Amino acid sequence: MLKEVVATRYVTPLREGGSLPGIVEADDLGTYVMKFTGAGQGRKTLVAEVVCGELGRRLGLRVPELVTIQLDPVIGLAEPDQEVQELLKASAGLNLGMDYLPGSLGFDPLAYEVGAAEAGEVVWFDALINNVDRSWRNPNMLVWHGEPWLIDHGATMIWHHNWPGAQASAAKPYNASDHVLAPFGPDIAAAAAELAPLVTEELLTEVAAQVPDEWLAGEPGFESTDQLRRAYVEPLLARAGSIHERIVLEAPTRARPSQAPGWLTEHLTSWPHPTKKDRDAQAGAGANSKDGGR
Repeated sequence: MLKEVVATRYVTPLREGGSLPGIVEADDLGTYVMKFTGAGQGRKTLVAEVVCGELGRRLGLRVPELVTIQLDPVIGLAEPDQEVQELLKASAGLNLGMDYLPGSLGFDPLAYEVGAAEAGEVVWFDALINNVDRSWRNPNMLVWHGEPWLIDHGATMIWHHNWPGAQASAAKPYNASDHVLAPFGPDIAAAAAELAPLVTEELLTEVAAQVPDEWLAGEPGFESTDQLRRAYVEPLLARAGSIHERIVLEAPTRARPSQAPGWLTEHLTSWPHPTKKDRDAQAGAGANSKDGGR
């Protein structure tokens, strides 16, 4: 199971997302971004965060540490926002915490460069978990100490919202054409060769075991939490070996223009995104041209 801490101070709400997470301090002297069981998205969002976040960490991707946080709503009595007060009251008990990365910045594809190998790993991982929420619209990545970190996996594994159709849903392809890292030339084949063999039944069973029983209890169609955990393992295990063959990753065409806004596409005109080496070479060529014209 995940490490469990107790919230000792509610610091401030984060209003970037619809679930209204908040920054809290805990009895281990750590600071966490807390996601609440009482939020409108429900407990399945927290289950997805645990399964996919812990899977990413075990595959070597940079995902902040996850913990469970015991919350006594009394710690938020000084919070003046009525919406926050109601959320805290509805979330008494066990909630999810993500290690707070102080000084981190939101990932900007125009400001930060990602290599083809790392871009391939992230795109492959998002295809595996069917992450529909890491596009140029909402990257759900942070840059901390110069490195990209993956956050917010609550909108993954869409099949767990309709278990009878899970097998068919998990067999569908993954369209990564608008993925925030698509312009960086992700090496999908290399990522699959490296990561797919690591996604074993044992690993997925270990990851599913991190989810607290109380977030799984009472799911219709399942007699026990162990049976439900098995249901999380099977689609991911089935996808791991072949999802790279079903990733749609294409440059914009006349038939399928990019959905990205002009301020982004005008800076990302070539495909894939030019590397720093390419840009330096172009700058050098321009300088030489100017010198030659004198």
